[in-house]
Amino acid sequence: MLTTLKAEWFGNIRADILAGLVVALALIPEAIAFSIIAGVDPRVGLYASFCIAVVIAFVGGRPGMISAATGAMALVMVTLVKEHGLDYLLAATLLTGVLQIIAGALRLGELMRFVSRSVVTGFVNALAILIFMAQLPELTNVTWHVYAMTGAGLGIIYLFPRIPVIGRNIPSPLVCIIIMTAISMLWGSISVLSVIWAIFRTPCPSFCSRISHSP
Repeated sequence: MLTTLKAEWFGNIRADILAGLVVALALIPEAIAFSIIAGVDPRVGLYASFCIAVVIAFVGGRPGMISAATGAMALVMVTLVKEHGLDYLLAATLLTGVLQIIAGALRLGELMRFVSRSVVTGFVNALAILIFMAQLPELTNVTWHVYAMTGAGLGIIYLFPRIPVIGRNIPSPLVCIIIMTAISMLWGSISVLSVIWAIFRTPCPSFCSRISHSP
């Protein structure tokens, strides 16, 4: 028992720490971005992503398992939130979890073998196009600083791994987040920490408020 726990929790400390840093730093902008795409308050994505990350950190996950906000779900939930509101989003999320548990118990994942690679590729590409189109309003009618930061970020992500030794040992997204955040703060932009603090100082989303005040 102790050997198993030691292997699971301390088997690869370096990789776990780097993975935790990347997730912690990338989780905030990712949750806010996907919340905007889904048409909900950014606090909804932040609270939900934080809770998911904490739970998965203790109960564990599987390779390829997405344990945070996802673009696929954000795009699917746009119409639901627009037509029925935030409460139905919570209900749909819980129902999705129940269906996933049932599918796992029935081993329905094996049916994915009958889904061709072309279908999966088409779905992923369509998802990428829709997310890109949803982000276009954030890249139009803005100052040149936005384009410079975007280009620099893409350059770091794709070019940093080419650096010998260090490029293979440190994840490029982590380096990109740290450098871009530092540049933004040095240029006199609003501090990232102050934005996060302002978000969490506001009241909880509507369904949280109703749950907390329900008898």
